[in-house]
Amino acid sequence: MGRGDRKTRKGKTAIRSYGNSRSHKAATKSTGGAVKKAAVHKPAVKKAAAPAVKKAAAKKAG
Repeated sequence: MGRGDRKTRKGKTAIRSYGNSRSHKAATKSTGGAVKKAAVHKPAVKKAAAPAVKKAAAKKAG
């Protein structure tokens, strides 16, 4: 995420381009309009522990 990244503000200024991250107009507060939905937080899914692998006994020479 540096100067070469076109999606970040730092990248936009380095490339001298404009977009959502770096617009010409200053951001203004909307009064009413669209209502943002609350972010839905999904609980982390725990992975089951891998079963222990038993090693074979070393073969005896003979």
